[in-house]
Amino acid sequence: MTPTIEIVPLLVDNYGYLIVDEATGTTGFVDPGEAGPAAERIRARGGRLDWILLTHHHGDHVAGTTELVRAFGARVAGAAADAARLPALDRALAEGEVWDFGRLRVRTLATPGHTRHHVAFLVEDPDRPAAPDLFCGDTLFVMGCGRLFEGDAETMWRSLAELAALPGETRIWCGHEYTLANARFALSVDPDNAALRARLAEVERLRAEGRPTVPSTIAAERLTNPFLRVEDPAIRRRLGLESAPAAEVFAALRKAKDTFRG
Repeated sequence: MTPTIEIVPLLVDNYGYLIVDEATGTTGFVDPGEAGPAAERIRARGGRLDWILLTHHHGDHVAGTTELVRAFGARVAGAAADAARLPALDRALAEGEVWDFGRLRVRTLATPGHTRHHVAFLVEDPDRPAAPDLFCGDTLFVMGCGRLFEGDAETMWRSLAELAALPGETRIWCGHEYTLANARFALSVDPDNAALRARLAEVERLRAEGRPTVPSTIAAERLTNPFLRVEDPAIRRRLGLESAPAAEVFAALRKAKDTFRG
């Protein structure tokens, strides 16, 4: 019995996620940037909330935490290294730490770059070990990645490379609905990518229908996300960085995205 994951739109373009282990009823919420919509969905699912999982300290990912703790008695999990900037933690997690979530397991991945102590949560189902669910906050987006607010390009590239090495069937649940803008930037640096063109058409259709573009998969991102494709010869030629180290190519892509107005 696989977990149920429900997308909960928050604020302007944030996504929070309600996770339910159907076998045990264990329930968690990832990155409650706003309490109201999160609480509404929790109550619709029976009013149980065992865990709040925080990827990083930014207000649009944590602002609803205290209200949800008061309402449902949930415990809070986040990076031990960032405890001073997060709401009070009941479980302060170290890199690589694995803990039980009902019959599921949650693996903590350190993914610094967007912030110094950003983490991602890899939720592993023993019945489908090759297809875990990745809650990656603002490190990896669909066809994009987060801005470098506290880290440098080398740090962020290492984080993204670690995520790119996950199984291809890994589903990606990211922190924002940025996909349409990301896809248009991706096409500007990778215009001959047929998979990217097809995916842009699908994204345009989904957004026109008011539907989310998550989840993605690691396999799809390897084909269409330029920030995971820094070794692609065509992208390197376009940037004039044919023989540069991977982190340098990533840095050039991130700088270009920061100023892209397409």
